[in-house]
Amino acid sequence: MLVRFAMCGALLAASISASWAQSLPQGYLCCNMRTDGSWISDANYAENGKRVIAVGTPVKATGYGRYRVYVEIGGGKQAIGNDYSRDLQLEAFAKRYIVEADPKAKLATYPARIRNAITSARLVPGMTREQVLMAVGYPMSSENPNLDAKIWRYWLTSFAEFQVVFDGNGRVKEITTDPQTRNLVVMD
Repeated sequence: MLVRFAMCGALLAASISASWAQSLPQGYLCCNMRTDGSWISDANYAENGKRVIAVGTPVKATGYGRYRVYVEIGGGKQAIGNDYSRDLQLEAFAKRYIVEADPKAKLATYPARIRNAITSARLVPGMTREQVLMAVGYPMSSENPNLDAKIWRYWLTSFAEFQVVFDGNGRVKEITTDPQTRNLVVMD
């Protein structure tokens, strides 16, 4: 009886381990994200010497923690922090940032002006929602619960807000912000 119990326990542990591994996405980074070297926040702030990890960089989730997804990306280990989108389940949050298809294939089909804006983590009028996501990441879901909304709110730093305003066709009509932030976010 004890042997059968131990075998059942081992099978259950293997089953849980297999389902856990299946829920860890791998693929490519959906969008340009900023890191301090070990931490990527969903706020995607561009402050304190953070560098950009480019859209399409290969990434593999290695585990989950409290409000974070541990990943291997760009030759190192990092955590993507779910700091402002906690209304999303952690697996759904991870799948926002880790996509199966390499976005660089789609990026290559865009006009040069759009490609240049995306690769420099900036915006230009006329971009689609998908292109905005590739360029500057997802807006915080705590402030933007509906991705079909006319306006998406972002922050370049904790004090530098910018808003992306979409027209009726889902293209960027304008980016509203103060002049200093505009120079850093909009590619003219």
